[in-house]
Amino acid sequence: MPGVSAAVEGWWQASIMAAETGAQPSEKTLRSIDLHQIGEHRWMATNRRGGHLSIGPGGDPDFTPVELLLAALAGCGAADLDHITGKRAPFETFKARAAGHKVRDDCGNHLVRLTVTFDVDAPSHVSPEALLRAAEDQAGVVRVRIAPPD
Repeated sequence: MPGVSAAVEGWWQASIMAAETGAQPSEKTLRSIDLHQIGEHRWMATNRRGGHLSIGPGGDPDFTPVELLLAALAGCGAADLDHITGKRAPFETFKARAAGHKVRDDCGNHLVRLTVTFDVDAPSHVSPEALLRAAEDQAGVVRVRIAPPD
């Protein structure tokens, strides 16, 4: 990568991971945000649609970078699960929780023991097995409650 030291380039694998998929990048597949500093240890992320999200160190209501990562994990899985099974029958309730431990060791700061749990109430005609299969594809933990028949 131009402008990146060899030590950082060997550690940063985004370009390598994208190349492994065989997918062809295009303007339609591009996702991006812009980030600018709004204060000491605080930043504002802006997406292409004009949405804003403040990021901070955790001493205020701003999301920390780790919390945003957890929100992204839960959000991606929730969107997929809702898209796959929710179109057949909307969920009565849908909640997700992502959690992990932020540790520092010889490898630096990183998250371990990541879990994503989906907690849904589904209509009685939805198969719990179908929900579990869809959720397993998201590598999450699912608790399914089937609503009693009307």
